[in-house]
Amino acid sequence: MKTVNTQQPVIRQVAIVGSGLAGLTAARRLQEAGTEVTVFEKSRGPGGRLAAKRVTGGSADIGAQYFTIRNPRFREFLHQHAGEDVFAPWQGRLVYETATGATEPFHSALRYVGVPRMTAISRALAEGLTLHAGVRIARMDRDSAGSWTLTDTAGEMFGPFDGVIVTAPPAQAYDLLHDSELSGLAAAIEPHLAGMQACWTVVAHYPGSLGLGYQGVQSRDPVLGWAANNSSKPGRDGDGEWWVLHGTPEWSHQNRDLSGEDVTRQLLTAFTRVCSVSAEPDELVSHRWLYARSVTAAGPGHLTDHRLAVGIVGDWLQGGRVEGAFDSAESLIRDWREAGLVTR
Repeated sequence: MKTVNTQQPVIRQVAIVGSGLAGLTAARRLQEAGTEVTVFEKSRGPGGRLAAKRVTGGSADIGAQYFTIRNPRFREFLHQHAGEDVFAPWQGRLVYETATGATEPFHSALRYVGVPRMTAISRALAEGLTLHAGVRIARMDRDSAGSWTLTDTAGEMFGPFDGVIVTAPPAQAYDLLHDSELSGLAAAIEPHLAGMQACWTVVAHYPGSLGLGYQGVQSRDPVLGWAANNSSKPGRDGDGEWWVLHGTPEWSHQNRDLSGEDVTRQLLTAFTRVCSVSAEPDELVSHRWLYARSVTAAGPGHLTDHRLAVGIVGDWLQGGRVEGAFDSAESLIRDWREAGLVTR
C-alpha cells in the first residue's frame, strides 16, 4: 500500500517497533543513511525468530532452527554488521520422513546457525543501536506537524519521530495500527492475519547420546513436526544431547491453550514414537509460539504509506523464510530512498 507525496520531508529520526532480523536490518540500513534510529523491543532483548532459551550448560534454539543464504547481499550484510564469527554452517545430517515411514536426506544446501546460539546474530546486529528492551508499544500518534509520538503499555511516551517502522507479526501489527487509528494500513494487513502458524516447542535434555544417526528430522506425525539435536550445532558445548521438538502447526493451533506440562508429555510421546527413543530426558523446557512462521509463499515485500512515513516489514511479507526478513526490510528502505524519504 503506497500513498506517495513528493513533498514529504526527509526522515531524520525513526522509531522501529521490534528487534528481530527485519527490524535490525532496517535499523542498520537507516543508520548507514544518516538517520537517527531508536528501536523498541517488548522482550528482554533482540531476537525475534532467532530465539534461544537458556538451559543448563548453555542455551537451545527454540525458534528458527537454521537459515539459508540465497541473496549475496544478505551474506554481505551479516559479515559487515554482525561479523563472520557469529554464524557458521550446520553440518548435521537432516532427514525427512516419507509416506512409507522411511527417511530420506534433505537436499544438499548450506544451512547456517548462530554461534553459539541463534540470538548471537541479533545481539551482534543490535550492538551500538539505541534499543529499549522490555517496552511494548501500544499506540502511535501523529501531530499536526507530522511528528510521531509512541506510547507504551505503561503510559510512557517516546518521541518525536519523523517516521515509524513496525516489524511485529501481523496480528500484533494490526492491533497496534488499529488502536492508533491507522485504518488504511491496518486494512492492508488483514489478508495476512490467517497466514501465521502457531508452534509449541519442547526442549529435552538426554544425559547420553540417542544414537539416531541424524541430527534433524522432519516428521509426518500429526503431533511432532520437527526434532533436532541442538547439541550438534557448532559452538554448543555441554554434556549429553539437547533435542528441540516442534509440534505441527495444526496440532499446535488446536492445543494452543494446553498447559506446558500436557504439551511436553504429548510431544515426548510423539518423539519416542517417531524416532524410537527409549531413553528418558532429565530436563525439560516448553515454549509456545503464537505466531511462529508464515505459510505465504510470496508477498508484497513490505507495506508503507509515504505520506505518514510509516512502514511495515517482516518475513511474513516475504515468503516466511529467515532471509525473507532481511529482504523485506531491504525492500522498504529501497522504496523510501526512491520516494525521497531517505537520502542515501
